[in-house]
Amino acid sequence: MKIISWNTNGLRATLRDNLFFPLFEKEQPDILALQETKCDPSQLPDEAVHIPGYHSYFAVSTYKKGYSGVAVYTKEEPTKVEYGLGIPRFDEQGRTLVLHFKDFVFINCYFPNGGGAPEKLQYKLDFYDVFLAFADKLAKKVPVLVTGDVNVAHEEIDLARPKENSKHVGFLPIERAWLDEFLSHGFTDVFRHFYPTKTEAYTYWDQFTHARERNVGWRIDYFLASAKLMPRIKGTKILSDWYGSDHCPISVDL
Repeated sequence: MKIISWNTNGLRATLRDNLFFPLFEKEQPDILALQETKCDPSQLPDEAVHIPGYHSYFAVSTYKKGYSGVAVYTKEEPTKVEYGLGIPRFDEQGRTLVLHFKDFVFINCYFPNGGGAPEKLQYKLDFYDVFLAFADKLAKKVPVLVTGDVNVAHEEIDLARPKENSKHVGFLPIERAWLDEFLSHGFTDVFRHFYPTKTEAYTYWDQFTHARERNVGWRIDYFLASAKLMPRIKGTKILSDWYGSDHCPISVDL
């Protein structure tokens, strides 16, 4: 099973730039998880919602139109789908899809950015805590795979300029400590499991400064596997040659 995760930074733009269907054609994923879709499925062409051979699910922001949003396309039909974490304050932004399959649970999440104002950072930290409790409870019962844009670089190796960003949202000690705690609950950062010392491996680059051309980036997109699922993971990749967003796709093989 091949699973791909990608923050598209706007699915309609990805479609317009003809970079959505080619990903299916080239990679042929069993599951494709998208974050920051910024749309309702009614705003998409039918062929982008109903792709032959796939079931599709969309969590949409009711908080603000054209904001946030996640989607999952899957060949195997899940036994149950949950749209959110069960808390309206977080679910209204359409950030989480939870798909229950017969042998594992798949969580696609677009975590809050937290920048711009103190209350936004607090919202992000509150979301983190609720998400950890949700994922931890599931992982005690079944294998769990979390993917998405977590919006934090974990260690200095995970971004190009750690010293310059040590006081910036996305690399704050309190955010990094949360990821430490998440991993201490038995989850594994799949990329670092396979590539513990690899440098210059990023998934996000600032568009305004043309950072991608210079590879001045951040690794903020993850696959996080529970202890029960980790033995089934055979490999992972960062698809850094794929354009169409300020993020690139990442993949994992089960």
